[in-house]
Amino acid sequence: MVKPFDQQPGIIKVISGYTGGTVENPTYEQVCSGTTGHYEAVEITYDPTIFPYEKLLSLYWQQIDPTDPGGQFYDRGRSYQTAIFYQNEQQKQLAEESKQQLEDSGRFSKPIVTPILPAVEFYPAENYHQHYYKKNPAHYESYHVGSGRAGFIKTHWGEQLGK
Repeated sequence: MVKPFDQQPGIIKVISGYTGGTVENPTYEQVCSGTTGHYEAVEITYDPTIFPYEKLLSLYWQQIDPTDPGGQFYDRGRSYQTAIFYQNEQQKQLAEESKQQLEDSGRFSKPIVTPILPAVEFYPAENYHQHYYKKNPAHYESYHVGSGRAGFIKTHWGEQLGK
């Protein structure tokens, strides 16, 4: 989820990490075990005058399968489920509106299941997870295509998206 945001004007910083669980400072292994309740997530620092929140939402929807309650593509389990975490009531309202618009668009044949949740403590992931797409470009691209994500995005959003 870092790459699509990281390359946009107005995006200041994208940090990979974990949120929504019960363990303080969880490790990747703990989160993957399914016992912490955390989601794998990104924390995005942005300039809203250049890249407004609505644009963040739009780009996010274009990177995921919002109809899959069990995870994303090859990645299964709670830590891989999609979610939008809001910081305030305005973000919550905008997120709910964008979700409803996507639902109403008919773009997907199944219901949108991505929850919109209040933001809670975010824990940065280990350094080797940060900017993984830059550190391991061949593996990142192979997984992007092999997992079905690239094809899914192309089918639902077109050629230009999903990288």
